[in-house]
Amino acid sequence: MSAAASVSAPAGQPANKPRTVLFASLIGTTIEFYDFYIYATAAVLVFPRLFFPAADPAAATLQSLATFAIAFFARPVGSAVFGHFGDRIGRKATLVAALLTMGISTVLIGLLPTYEAIGTAAPLLLALCRFGQGLGLGGEWGGAVLLATENAPPGKRAWYGMFPQLGAPIGFFLSGGTFLLLGHFMADEDFFSWGWRIPFLASALLVVVGLYVRLKITETPDFQKVLDRNERVKVPVVAVLREHRRALVLGTLIALATFVVFYLMTVFALSWGTAQLGFSRQEFLLLQLVSVVFFGLTIPPSALLADRHGRRMAMILVSGAIAVFGLLFGPLFGAGTLLAVGTFMVAGMCLVGFTYGPLGTLLAELFPPEVRYTGASLTFNLAGILGASLAPYAATWLATNYGLPWVGYYLTAAALLSLLALLMAGSARTDAAEKVA
Repeated sequence: MSAAASVSAPAGQPANKPRTVLFASLIGTTIEFYDFYIYATAAVLVFPRLFFPAADPAAATLQSLATFAIAFFARPVGSAVFGHFGDRIGRKATLVAALLTMGISTVLIGLLPTYEAIGTAAPLLLALCRFGQGLGLGGEWGGAVLLATENAPPGKRAWYGMFPQLGAPIGFFLSGGTFLLLGHFMADEDFFSWGWRIPFLASALLVVVGLYVRLKITETPDFQKVLDRNERVKVPVVAVLREHRRALVLGTLIALATFVVFYLMTVFALSWGTAQLGFSRQEFLLLQLVSVVFFGLTIPPSALLADRHGRRMAMILVSGAIAVFGLLFGPLFGAGTLLAVGTFMVAGMCLVGFTYGPLGTLLAELFPPEVRYTGASLTFNLAGILGASLAPYAATWLATNYGLPWVGYYLTAAALLSLLALLMAGSARTDAAEKVA
């Protein structure tokens, strides 16, 4: 039977069909990132007004962005918790639990009373739900990547690994599109009264679809081999910290630029564009939706490039391009014209696609199967803390105090750190091995 037809499974279990595997990895990350991004959008457009004191709008925005950052600190906790079970009992059951954690947290946000109703308890409950979102995503991403890559045929690991990565632009498009439609069909009074809750509550329907698909898959071949050989480690997170520290540190730095560029192009750009550049909420959301299409379109060619020339080499090239793009951040975005800002958004999102496509596969390959769920998840989410959690806050502070060019310098510095880590992470021999893996 060909690799394209099915993927091997243990005796007595049906084989995972490639289409089922790829759709299961895609639908889960789409839901998770949709949930994550509707919070990011609301943290800029809604929460400062409804969940924090209105006396100082700038302070309310910064406080809202601080709750946005909480999820990134929760994600490594989710990596350790869900990674433990993913490396001990299997990828499938853990992915189902992670999806439920994320989905329930998101729906609860849509039911929360506001600051006007319950005072300071409102932002505290919001922060708690945001922590739950981070916990779920901390376990979701790594499992989805392993579901795809550990079922991949030879020579197509990056191609399979890019399917869960496609969940990011699709989830972002769905979240941005939802807010755009609500803004178009609803008056501001209705939107801020109850309409903003719709995207959070609608997540429940998506979760049901994701659970249905996830429950139909069987365990991955790589993890089944770990079971057959009795190679499971007792405490995966301890094994990663003790035996794979170099991979953990280098992988975190490799992913740094990916997170910084993405959250500058989304959360910070939306906040600055609507508050300082004179764009309306609808105008800038539309610009972001157009640019997200390019984000999604560049992921497949990035995977082909990574399978052909190696994941590390593909990431080296795009990290260098991001470093150069950082120098253009101020001139393009700061120009404030529709053409300049549109060009800026499309170029930035293309770079996000080229760096994000092979990232999951590369991080997964840094760790052996018995600790891969924990190792890849921890690496990805530690990079989230360094590169994303504080990026909108830090960028807002830099732009306010020193000007937009300094936001670009911040991005360039992150890209150079990622480039250095990539140069330290492998050799020509490992790149050659990647092409047949």
